[in-house]
Amino acid sequence: MDKITTGIAGTLESNDVMVTVELRTEGPLNIDLESNVIHQFGELIEKTARMTLEELGVKHGLVKIVDKGALDYAIRARIITAVNRAQRREVS
Repeated sequence: MDKITTGIAGTLESNDVMVTVELRTEGPLNIDLESNVIHQFGELIEKTARMTLEELGVKHGLVKIVDKGALDYAIRARIITAVNRAQRREVS
């Protein structure tokens, strides 16, 4: 049976990003991206997300990103925090 854990980080304020991570024990890794700058930066946002998830060892699950113009370092930080929360790790 597939186990699912969830973590959320961020806000929907301007220049921020809301990241919801559903970690799973099997299946694909899907990224659902919603952004008001998707045409200009969608590929870069997805690349940043995939690289960050790979660094964290995330291989299965769903990552929903609602971007409101966040810079790449903020996207990385929100993903790291959401994954840590889904894994029930303390974030320092």
